[in-house]
Amino acid sequence: MDAAAHDEAVQQDETQATGSRSSPRVGDASARQTSKPDDVARRVSEGEGDPNNKPVSSSGKSMSGRRGGALRTARFLLRKVATAGIAVVAVLVALVTWDQYNDGPWTRDGRVRVQVASVAPEISGKITALRIVDNQFVHKGDILYIIDPFDFDVALRANKAVLQQKMADLSVKELQSERRRRLSDLASSTEEKQVYEGSALQAKAAVDSAQQQVREAELNLQRTEVRSPVNGIVTNLLLREGDYAHQGASNISIIDTDSYWVDGYFEETKLARLCVGDRAEAKLMGYSAPITGHISTVTLGVSVSNAAASTQGLPNVDPVYTWVRLAQRVPVRIAIDKVPPGVPLVSGLTATVTIWDGKDGESRTFLQRVRAELKTSFFGLTGEAPARPGCIPSRSLP
Repeated sequence: MDAAAHDEAVQQDETQATGSRSSPRVGDASARQTSKPDDVARRVSEGEGDPNNKPVSSSGKSMSGRRGGALRTARFLLRKVATAGIAVVAVLVALVTWDQYNDGPWTRDGRVRVQVASVAPEISGKITALRIVDNQFVHKGDILYIIDPFDFDVALRANKAVLQQKMADLSVKELQSERRRRLSDLASSTEEKQVYEGSALQAKAAVDSAQQQVREAELNLQRTEVRSPVNGIVTNLLLREGDYAHQGASNISIIDTDSYWVDGYFEETKLARLCVGDRAEAKLMGYSAPITGHISTVTLGVSVSNAAASTQGLPNVDPVYTWVRLAQRVPVRIAIDKVPPGVPLVSGLTATVTIWDGKDGESRTFLQRVRAELKTSFFGLTGEAPARPGCIPSRSLP
C-alpha cells in the first residue's frame, strides 16, 4: 500500500508541473488573440487592410508636411502685407483729406452779391402817380413814378416865350448892324458901326442863353417821369402817392438782376492754388445743385486794423498770441456762368465755394484729375506748394 500511495503522490506532482507549464502558453495565446484586432485596426488606418490603397512612404509624409508649412507661412505673410498695405493707404487718405480740408482751394465763407441801383429824382416835386409795387420786376426805361409836371410845363412855356423875344431882338439888331455896315464913313462913323455890331452880338448871345434854358426846361419836364436805370426787381418799396420827392434823395432801390456774382473769402494759405479763369462751383445751403462760374478777379488789398491811428496819431497795434496765428481772408470774385433750374439767386445767401484747377478741368479724365490732386496735396503736405505763375496779377516794384 505504501508503494501505491507513493506512486499516486508522484503522479499528482507531475500533473501539477504539467499544468504549470501549460498555463503560460494559454496566456500567450490569449495575449496574441487580444493584440490581433489592434494590429488589424492599425493596418486599416495605414491602408494595409484595403487592397486598393498603397502604403505611404516616409518621404511622401515629409514632403506633404513641408508643403503645408510653406502654405501656412505664405498665408501669414500675405495677411501681414495686406494689413500693412491697408494701414499705409489709410494714412495716405487721412493725410490727403486733412490737406484738402486745411489747404485745399475751397471755403465755406461765400456770399451771393449783387449791385443795387438807388433811384433818386433829379428834380423836386409831389408824386402824383406810382406805377410799381414791391418786388415787381421792371425793365430798363420803365416808368417808376411821376412827379407833378405842372410847374415844369409852365417853366418850359415861359422859357420858350423868352426865346422868341430874344430871337426877335436879335433879328432887329442884326439888320441895324448890316445897314450901318453898308453906309459910307461920311454917313456913319466907324464908332457907330462898331456899336451896332456889338449890339447884334449881344443879342445873339442872349438867344443862345434862352435856347439853353428851353432845353433845360424840356429836360426837367421829362424828368418828372422817373424811370428804371436797370433791369431788376424793386425791393423794400416804402414810397406812396402824395409823398414829396426831394432832388438827389434816393427813395427806390432796384436789384440789378444782370449783376449777380459770388464772393469767396479764401484764406491766404490757399491763394497759391487759385488762378484767374479757374472753374468754380458755389453750392448754396439747402440746394444740392451747384452754381458754376469762374474766377474773374482777386482782391489785391484788404484793410489792416493795425494801420489805424489812435490817440495822438500813434498806431494802434493789437496784441496777438505768438503760438496762434489766424490766416487773413482775401475776397475772390466768382463770375456766374450757369445757374441750375430751381436755384434762386438772393443777395446775401451763404455758399460753399470750390475751385477746380485750370480752365480745362472738365476736359481732364478722372485719373488725370486724381493724379493732379495727389501731386498738389503732396506738395501741400511738405509745405512746398508753388504758386502758379500768371494767375493773380502782381504789381512789381520799380
